[in-house]
Amino acid sequence: MKIVRLGLIKEEGVSHDPEIKKKVMLGPGEVPRLRGFSQAYFRPGQRASAHSHDDMYEIFLVEAGSGEIVAAGERHHLAPGTCVAVRPGEVHEIVNPGPDTLVLTYFGIEEG
Repeated sequence: MKIVRLGLIKEEGVSHDPEIKKKVMLGPGEVPRLRGFSQAYFRPGQRASAHSHDDMYEIFLVEAGSGEIVAAGERHHLAPGTCVAVRPGEVHEIVNPGPDTLVLTYFGIEEG
C-alpha cells in the first residue's frame, strides 16, 4: 500500500511546460500500465501546447477553475466536474484563458 497527501508533495514542472506545476501522486511503474497520476495547476494564461502520446490514454478531471481543451481539432470548455479521455495518438492542447487557476487531476494508462 502507498498513501500520499497532496499537501506534502513537492511541486514540479510538467514536461510540456516547466512553468505549469504538478504534484505527482503515483509515478511510472508504481501500478501496472499506469504512467502517472498527478494534479496540475495552470495559472491564468498558461498552456500545455499541442502534443500527443502514441501509446497511452490520458484522462483529465477538472477539479477547479475553467479552461479549454482542443482535441482532434475540436475545442471544448472545461469546468469543474468535467472528465475528458484523450485517445492514444490524439493531438491535444490545454489552455487556461480565465482569471482563476485551472486544477486538473489526471493520469495516463498504457494502451494494450
